[in-house]
Amino acid sequence: MLPAAEPDEQMIPFLDTKPPNPERPTLPWDQTTSWMTPQDHFFSVAHYGYPDVDISSWRLEVAGLVENARSFNLDTLQARPAAEFVATLECSGNSPAGGLIGNTKWVGTPLALLLKECGLKSDALEVVFYGADQATEKIRASDYPQQFARSLSVPDALRENVLLCWQMHGEPLAKKHGAPMRLVVPGWYGVAWVKWITRIEVHDRRFMNKFMGRDYVTIRGEQQGERTVWRETSVGKMNLKSVVARVTRRPNGVLRVTGAAWSDGTPLRGVEIKIDEGPWTPVRLGEGNQPYAWTFWTYDWQGAQPGEHTLSSRVTDSRGRVQPAPDDPFITMKKTYWEANQQAPRKIKV
Repeated sequence: MLPAAEPDEQMIPFLDTKPPNPERPTLPWDQTTSWMTPQDHFFSVAHYGYPDVDISSWRLEVAGLVENARSFNLDTLQARPAAEFVATLECSGNSPAGGLIGNTKWVGTPLALLLKECGLKSDALEVVFYGADQATEKIRASDYPQQFARSLSVPDALRENVLLCWQMHGEPLAKKHGAPMRLVVPGWYGVAWVKWITRIEVHDRRFMNKFMGRDYVTIRGEQQGERTVWRETSVGKMNLKSVVARVTRRPNGVLRVTGAAWSDGTPLRGVEIKIDEGPWTPVRLGEGNQPYAWTFWTYDWQGAQPGEHTLSSRVTDSRGRVQPAPDDPFITMKKTYWEANQQAPRKIKV
């Protein structure tokens, strides 16, 4: 975990921190010391409001291109083989240093075992997950009732760590986090973690509802000679990212900089920090040896001069990918705010 402030340690506030919204819990980076995010700091997003689900009558239907369509109640699912994973959940709309992120332990039954028992037919291509939250959407000038839904390809849905989850942080799911059951997809942005799940359908073609084909779509350009090629891609796996979380002055005068880094499950090679226009300098990596959970890091800054300073971090993974700078074309050519993973310069005054 990140070390808590010592009795004589002084917190140096960021100059770019916005006041928290008491009606919407988010992670306060400068107060974060625990590797596991407390429930009261864990964000929640709802697209069609927060549905009231009657747990006593709740069922999970499995249908479509399966050999044996099934229906399960909560007790039946909780009696199945269970697994647990520590995983970081980040909203795809999270800003570069935003608080729409958290890390905790998720408990549920592996989706793959259930799908295999139901028997996927040979032409199965995608697995679609429907939530209980619903609204009316206008599609091509007509109104249609719609449930929130997202899909995964069959290979992605059969990954062993994708869970039908009923517990987080050692407690049953709260209503705002998808009770009684949600999908957990480690390494993917939160929009794929469908809450209040009620139905699973297996399809033989691409699923392209609002939240797959129209919203949660990233538009990014690529320069090819004298022309720009624009691509639209559905939000999916998490991008490589890090953040400077807190700066404190220790009793010996050293400034301790702490932060976090995470990925889509690809192992991290290292994290570096840059102070003002200085060189990139390696930091010490701490707790966080689980692939889908964030890793905390620390750097002791000696000889800091009075005045304003800018601190940035960047992370590199085992594939050689580097967190992009704000002026990198990968960032500047992106015209939607989804999947923001650029380096986040943070300003302080010493």
